[in-house]
Amino acid sequence: MDPFALLLAAALAAVTLGYAAVCSAAPFAPCRACRTKPRKRRLCRPCDGTGLRLRMGWRVWNHVRRLHRDHGR
Repeated sequence: MDPFALLLAAALAAVTLGYAAVCSAAPFAPCRACRTKPRKRRLCRPCDGTGLRLRMGWRVWNHVRRLHRDHGR
């Protein structure tokens, strides 16, 4: 295998595992729609007014778990 391809695969694995660790440690991130508005929070679609939203990786993980759980039913 080419050394560049091996390095690229290792870097991709490190980034993926790092993002998975961040998602498991802090599944919620600041809402991008509410973050830039210093006014009082109102109901927005991404966060329902909480100022926090689920990270994309956590949403994907929940979807995969739901598919795995419902597969046997």
